[in-house]
Amino acid sequence: MNEERGHFGSKIGVILASAGSAVGLGNIWRFPTETGKNGGAAFILIYLFFVLILALPVMMSEFVIGRHSRTNTVEAYRKLAPRTPWVLVGLMGVLCGFLVLSFYSVVAGWTLDYTLLSLTGALSGATDYGASFDAFVTHPYRPVIFVLLFLLITHVIVAKGVESGIEKFSKLMMPLLLAIILLLVVLSVTMPNASEGLTFLLQPDFSKVTPKVVFSAMGQAFFSLSVGLGCLVTYSSYFKKDTPLASSALNVCVIDTLVAVLAGFIIFPTVFSVGMQPDAGPGLVFVTLPNVFNQAFSDVPWLGDIFSILFYLLLLLAALTSSISMHEISTAFIREKFNMSRSRAAWIVTGVCGVLGVCCSLSFGPWRDVQIFGMGFFDLFDFLTAKFFMPLGGIGICLFVGWKMKKQAVRDELTNGGTLRMPLLWVFLVLVRFVVPVFIGLVFVNELFGNVLF
Repeated sequence: MNEERGHFGSKIGVILASAGSAVGLGNIWRFPTETGKNGGAAFILIYLFFVLILALPVMMSEFVIGRHSRTNTVEAYRKLAPRTPWVLVGLMGVLCGFLVLSFYSVVAGWTLDYTLLSLTGALSGATDYGASFDAFVTHPYRPVIFVLLFLLITHVIVAKGVESGIEKFSKLMMPLLLAIILLLVVLSVTMPNASEGLTFLLQPDFSKVTPKVVFSAMGQAFFSLSVGLGCLVTYSSYFKKDTPLASSALNVCVIDTLVAVLAGFIIFPTVFSVGMQPDAGPGLVFVTLPNVFNQAFSDVPWLGDIFSILFYLLLLLAALTSSISMHEISTAFIREKFNMSRSRAAWIVTGVCGVLGVCCSLSFGPWRDVQIFGMGFFDLFDFLTAKFFMPLGGIGICLFVGWKMKKQAVRDELTNGGTLRMPLLWVFLVLVRFVVPVFIGLVFVNELFGNVLF
């Protein structure tokens, strides 16, 4: 079965596919918003610190588990620690993959719709973007169609396999994503009054740095890189033996952070050029920014259309690169657990996530009164994954590598059997054994109880 699993064909394919897993919608709207609320450049510096001592060790740990086991995220723990409860960490990752892909596809479906509206010029003709967005998300079937379309696009790529599907798509789409970002940055920083947004983004305001800001940076570093899900355990099971795990993980962190920071260079100058403030989440992307594009380019409407098309295409590509990795977690598990074809396993995942995604989409409209523990399907799935599964998964991954796996096995993976130098292995082990679990635990408690610590 291992020989039939496939593998990434090149080191650049490894980096781009793994970076694609990390880069998602949160990089485009959540990071700039958190940066704006928490002191601009000061927040970015704190964020970079936590990327290095929190997110990077978790990612390296996922790489170690995945390549050492050469199997899906559930069987990895069963293989490396048979007849122990550690397999629950892998099962949590598969369940998390189903839930995240289901509600993530709802927002991605909105992005797909707005991309098509931009291409046809219909988006620039709206007069009340807030009302238009509300009418769309509460419509009984229109958003459902886009959820299913997005899932089908994801399905086609995953069903083609690791090298022919995931890697090939990543090697095409990630450079395109980066090219679009750079083009949008150029357009944004040359707008009138863009300097105000650049100052806001680049000038550190250390007076705003409080314990709450530090916690926000810690949480953003953890969630931004999609660690703790098991995506990278699955991806790294396709790595070749000569893939350098530590440098690959560092490259992924650099690309993810670069995308997030450049998103700030797109959003802040653009929004400030028309005297608006960035909002969080869907309000920024689907209400504020369309209005900004309309106002900022009122004298040159065609340029506004181009900006809008590129921006929503950027969002769509970011959504796809992440959804593929979430789909692959469950596809790999089902395929290997039940010894079935990749195509059939992918259809099962797409079908289950399609049903759950429809439920999440309808929770904004016809099913808004259907509540479980006081939450609709979308909010419930978001709550379970962000507040429970991802933090607990991250803690489990670190403790497994730090305490359960043999030190020599960890060393062999990180040094490629002694062919690479790893002088800071002891630092890595200290981080995954003691520091990172404590930090993630603090994020877990703070997120779960609504910023109870600060």
